Amino acid sequence: MSKSNAKNKGYSNSAAWKSCLKRDWQLYLLLLIPLILVIVFSYGAYPGLRMAFMDYKPAKGFDGSKWVGFDTFRKVFKDADFTRAIRNSIVFNLLDLLVGFPMPIILALILNELRYQKFKKVSQTILYLPHFLSWAIIGSVALTMFKPSSGLVNVALMQTGIIDQGIPFLNEKWHWAVTYLLIGVWQGMGWGTILYLAAITGISGELYEAAMIDGANRWQRMLHITLPGIRSTIVTLLIMNLGRVMGSNLERLTSLGNTQVKEFQYQLAVYIFNKGLGNNKFSQATAVGLFQSIIGVCLVLISDRIAKKLGEDGLL
Repeated sequence: MSKSNAKNKGYSNSAAWKSCLKRDWQLYLLLLIPLILVIVFSYGAYPGLRMAFMDYKPAKGFDGSKWVGFDTFRKVFKDADFTRAIRNSIVFNLLDLLVGFPMPIILALILNELRYQKFKKVSQTILYLPHFLSWAIIGSVALTMFKPSSGLVNVALMQTGIIDQGIPFLNEKWHWAVTYLLIGVWQGMGWGTILYLAAITGISGELYEAAMIDGANRWQRMLHITLPGIRSTIVTLLIMNLGRVMGSNLERLTSLGNTQVKEFQYQLAVYIFNKGLGNNKFSQATAVGLFQSIIGVCLVLISDRIAKKLGEDGLL
């Protein structure tokens, strides 16, 4: 390419950029807000990760605290509380994935087949609402509804003769585990349904018309057209969810947990909170958080590689 052509191309790109900026400056301005938030609260926190390699003392600060290398990680990995927390986190996150991941897909398929639009809109609103409720609200309502003696659920079950005595939904560890998972599914399935319904709208209507002409019933159209049409979305969301297998939600755990179910409630988020703020062991808490992030990134990369080998586009 000659210098004049390269110069003209650069001028053309600059002119196109200025034209887009002038035309859509409001959109670029709105885009700056989330970008600034991500930079400040995500990337701005990166310098603090050095605490994981220091014997950090808040009174001394970073300059006065001693560098200890990987000693903090060795202490964490030998800690029995950490072993219990990581075991509970992995088990419950895998169960969350197993129980909760298919539900938005099923709901999206059902809602897509509804023909009465008003009922469909009301159903969508009811299903989406829990996602926008805080876990503090959900926890307080759940603790009231699931009380063993006076909770609405147990009272209704006893009055109908299904049970003779109240079930300790949130007061016994095994019952708590099931209730914890089901409440999590209820809270998150509506939001996932939005994503799948958006993907379904991108499927060509001509495919459904051709299938109907060939005599395909509703279930066959869902199985052979709708599901393959949203397969890439399913794979992308699955990869993202696999990256959260090591994570845990402190607000969810504390709002639904109590001392009677501490054995299952004690997950990595609780461990980090107790060690970091409860015992002032900021270096250990930071080390665990960094460990979570690294494992999460590795899981995403591995899942993406597997998806690409199976013929999918993957996430990266």
